Amino acid sequence: MLGAGADAKVYINIYGENGDTGERYLRNSDNLNKFERGQEDVFIVTAVDLGPLKKLRIRHDNSNPYSSWYLDRVEIVDTMEDTTYYFPCNRWLAVDEDDGQIARELVPVDEAFMRQDEDEEGTSATLGLEQKSMSTTYTLKIKTGDKEYAGTDANVFAILFGEKDDTGIINLKACKNYKNKFEQGMINEFTVEAVDLGDLEKLRIGHDNSGGSAGWFLDWVEINAPSQGQRMRFPCGRWLDKVEDDGAIVRDLYPAELQTELYTPFVPYEIKIFTSDVFAAGTDADVFIVLYGTKGMCTQQKHLCVNKRERRLYFERGAEDMFIVELPDFSQLEDIGDVIEKIRIGHDNRGTNPGWHLDRVEIRRQLRKGKGSETTIFPCECWLAKSEDDGETVRELVPSSIITQKLLRDGTLKTTETEVEDALETHMYKVSVRTGDMYGAGTDANVFLTIYGDLGDTGERKLAKSENNRNKFERGEVDKFTIEAVDLGQVFKIHIRHDNSLVGADWYLDQVEVQDVDTEEVYMFLCERWLSTKKEDNQIERTFYVKGYEGERNTDPYFKKMAQSKLGLDRNANKKKKKKKVAVVEDGPIIPYHFSLSTGIDRDASTTARVYVIIIGPNDVETDRMWLDLPEGKKSFASGTMEHFVCYGTDVGEIKRVELGHNGVTPESCWLVDELSVAVPTKGIKYIFPCKCWLAKDRGDGLTTRLLNVLDSSTINIIRKVIYSVTVVTGDTQYAGTDTNILLTVYGANGSTEEILLPKNGDRFERGQEDTFALEIDDIAPLKKIRIRIDGSGSRPDWFFDRIIMRNLITEEEYLFAYENWLSNTKGPKRTKVCELAAVVDEEEMVEKTTYIIQVQTSDVGGAGTDTNVFLIVFGEYGDTGVLALKESTNRNKFERKMKDVFRFPDMLSLGELSKVRVWHDNKGPAAGWHLEYIDVKDEAMDQTFRFPCDRWLAKNEDDGQIMRELACANNDSVDLSDKTKYEIVTTTANTDDASTTENAWIVLEGRKARSKEFVLENKKKKFLCGATDTFEFSSKHLGDIVSICLGHITKDGKKVKNEAFWHLMEVVVTEKELGNKYFFHCDAQIPLAAKKDQFLTFECYKSIESFASKVRNLVPIKYEIIVITGDIKGGGTDANVFITLYGVNGDSGKRDLRQKFRNLFERGQTDRFVLEMLDLGELLRVKMEHDSTSSNCGWYLECVEVTNTANSVTTIFPCGKWLDASKADRQIQQVLYPRH
Repeated sequence: MLGAGADAKVYINIYGENGDTGERYLRNSDNLNKFERGQEDVFIVTAVDLGPLKKLRIRHDNSNPYSSWYLDRVEIVDTMEDTTYYFPCNRWLAVDEDDGQIARELVPVDEAFMRQDEDEEGTSATLGLEQKSMSTTYTLKIKTGDKEYAGTDANVFAILFGEKDDTGIINLKACKNYKNKFEQGMINEFTVEAVDLGDLEKLRIGHDNSGGSAGWFLDWVEINAPSQGQRMRFPCGRWLDKVEDDGAIVRDLYPAELQTELYTPFVPYEIKIFTSDVFAAGTDADVFIVLYGTKGMCTQQKHLCVNKRERRLYFERGAEDMFIVELPDFSQLEDIGDVIEKIRIGHDNRGTNPGWHLDRVEIRRQLRKGKGSETTIFPCECWLAKSEDDGETVRELVPSSIITQKLLRDGTLKTTETEVEDALETHMYKVSVRTGDMYGAGTDANVFLTIYGDLGDTGERKLAKSENNRNKFERGEVDKFTIEAVDLGQVFKIHIRHDNSLVGADWYLDQVEVQDVDTEEVYMFLCERWLSTKKEDNQIERTFYVKGYEGERNTDPYFKKMAQSKLGLDRNANKKKKKKKVAVVEDGPIIPYHFSLSTGIDRDASTTARVYVIIIGPNDVETDRMWLDLPEGKKSFASGTMEHFVCYGTDVGEIKRVELGHNGVTPESCWLVDELSVAVPTKGIKYIFPCKCWLAKDRGDGLTTRLLNVLDSSTINIIRKVIYSVTVVTGDTQYAGTDTNILLTVYGANGSTEEILLPKNGDRFERGQEDTFALEIDDIAPLKKIRIRIDGSGSRPDWFFDRIIMRNLITEEEYLFAYENWLSNTKGPKRTKVCELAAVVDEEEMVEKTTYIIQVQTSDVGGAGTDTNVFLIVFGEYGDTGVLALKESTNRNKFERKMKDVFRFPDMLSLGELSKVRVWHDNKGPAAGWHLEYIDVKDEAMDQTFRFPCDRWLAKNEDDGQIMRELACANNDSVDLSDKTKYEIVTTTANTDDASTTENAWIVLEGRKARSKEFVLENKKKKFLCGATDTFEFSSKHLGDIVSICLGHITKDGKKVKNEAFWHLMEVVVTEKELGNKYFFHCDAQIPLAAKKDQFLTFECYKSIESFASKVRNLVPIKYEIIVITGDIKGGGTDANVFITLYGVNGDSGKRDLRQKFRNLFERGQTDRFVLEMLDLGELLRVKMEHDSTSSNCGWYLECVEVTNTANSVTTIFPCGKWLDASKADRQIQQVLYPRH
């Protein structure tokens, strides 16, 4: 080979099982001039017996101008054993050739392979594969810091230390991606090959301090070892400079465990490309290749040349070019098999002569069992050129034959060739692309398509030339294209994008049709979406599934986590490394954890490191490491901000400790944590940990992880949630899909949720689709109805909503809500953006339909009438009606003095018994004040009228100035609770062998008002059997809310207890029959048998359900005093309008305005007092504070809210201590506050 000889000094080190020779200078050859082109030099090395030889390291010192050296092989004869070892190299040891290395580690190969090499002419370089598979290739990425003067001109070197050996000094001279290396902010890439280092333990990196500016700030080094399937990060974050830091110019770096990535190991493939011997057959373009196994699994696109120089060197006319590339090991990936079904080879059509005539491709890989290799031959014999043949620059090739070479025990090679009989065929696919018929739908951008089938994909193809239109992708047009590809099998999805080039790039894609010409099967893809940077979600690439597709496309994080936990994968989909001495919960339920993280406001408080949390329960049971990855576009946990995350992890039971940490190890990654809150919605609990500490290597105690104890946190009770699987079905009608906001409210027998925004998540709610995802819904089952509302925003505001199916994942109860109509102001018969649907369980509707007739009587008082717009919400047993606008009255002029206005609302879902109405007006018009006497609401289905007396003003300048009133129902019979009532007691015995008893039990109920006498639970007719539920009923005076019970286990006839006996009781449910309130007691206890009633166990009520009748009784008007304290912080005050909503066990107050005349409210450090009248809310659960962001100084720091019920003088304090500001902390202008207990 031209220029193969070298004049540099050459050194060798030989390794055997018993040790090594140490590095020896190869001084005296049998030739006067050593290492010349085509020459063989013999040296004698004397050393102790090394045993069988394992490897050798050979290098030169690059000391002379002509130092580049192409080494063919090294042969070592052990004169004692008379054994010859062959170490093939066939590579350059040169700074400016190959990978730039001037040192190589070589491994011995069997003599048979060498002999075969010599027998075949022109195949001198076929042993690279064997070498590669016995060595490890490391890719080093070296990041120079982004500081001033961070770069260096010195010569940089590295040494990799493994558990078995090290590489020796590697000079980092030949960078793969930049000529000028180690400049500020640059990432330089190098390749290093080594043999049998074992697991990497450390990296030594340094420089020789030469050059003009030698000082170097090294950020990190990343080492990727594809054959081991791991990528390791060695952080540094320090100067290697004589005059900076500690003056060191060599540093030892260690891998950061949390930044190590594991993946499927790669194996080497030897790819031989044969360019045809045809005029102008060669190319300078960038050639790439993709390999496909069975079931459509494929490698990533691999570019064969690293740089321009190589592209000019390879793929010349008549040439045979060999590349050794590392690609994923098909045999290790699940269900792929060992067969390469097809390859895709192509180029980017760049360079001076991009057209290329390819003869064939041969791919060789080692046999998995035994020594030897397998070569698969892919014939092509055609052009990959824009100007030749069909103009394609990408070809898909299938194998014609496989040559197998196997090393037999006698040391000979056996070669067999087999034809590939059932290779995939090449198919033609006709693609029809329909552009939508609407304003601005067409595009002039370049469009690219990938078609996916169960046997593979086409790769990305440019839709360059339409067969029927000169100007492609115009409004309302269908463009036809033909794509040649190896049989894809059943086509199931496409990926389509454009490059956003030229002026009119926005494109509305209506549909794509793919026809397999060979099988005549047609696949329809309904798209009906914009590919635009200005419309919808601003995406210019989309994936579409074939019409009627029922396969897996679930992107919901909850179901993803469920699937991963079954496979034993962690959040990064890495195989879990088993930790020692840690109890990981196997197959426990997966639940959501909500995290909020506040970063301090110190100058260096922010971090770009990756943050994680581990939740630890009793007995050190813990979740996986849950990574809190920032949303797209956010680079760091910035100073003074608050970030929210939802992660899914194993339920560890009661939380004991929380581990918070990050993977940063450089000084730049220091982080000041102010506060962490952990909410567990399925348990209804939230922990707030005040951290106020550094997680940093060079701050505080130098730790980047903290263990937080629950005992140091403050605990808040929040709304308990249940996880439902929600399936939303969009109709199969033209333009049925939407990108508008869809809001869901769920009503159950035990309350209702707030409006929940259903996440669009890129491609949900599209035509003919069923989208399933997990939703956290308040514990209000059984469900009765839902309300669905769209807000009409977005590029496609209309939605054809078919149905929703909600399934409780714990009880498996399923509810169907069917609509089958448009939600739209412009489409469909209803022209509405909101609908209410009754739950259907086992084909039975949970709520009946009715017509509500609402009669509004205006009082006979001076100025009582109003011309404003009046609104009403009716509340009842099954939720509320939503906002009803009182527009169409029997009178032309509504709400006049002494007039009765009648409004009819047909096709409403019945609310059952009614409890209250909320009525208000918008205060518009000259005489807005209104004196309302009463409202009657008639339910036609029940044939019952409910009266709501008012006799008050709704006026800004009359009475208490309120324009919103809540009115209680007057015709609910009041129950006289001074009399006796009945209590039903239901016991559940445990379902274990010895749980039952034949004796009696007794119970005492402890109420808030009184205590019951002892009731004997007589064991007649075989009660208290294993797993049995038994019911008893007793009369008693009214006890009020029941807070605890005392339970005893007693002999029937008062005899003494001879042998110890127990009754294993699981649960007791007490129901007060008059009002229907239920109280639940979780026992799970062994109650000992006794002769007297002096032995008993006490259990506290863990859950109570208040009946509707009981709630209605409590609805009396009450004045609430609300005190709002604004924080004494710079810029803490606000001029925006502030609103409050109170939530209690009896419902909510609605959104109320906090205003006072002639007073500047909510100023820094100020306390503001308001009095609002509303119906008794019972025990207060939470308040929502919000402002409307109007005015220039709208940001507000809210310290706390105090609410006092003036009827019973109970004050509830709701601490906040947060910003309501669109530009600070978590950028929210509303906060939900929970009471401090």
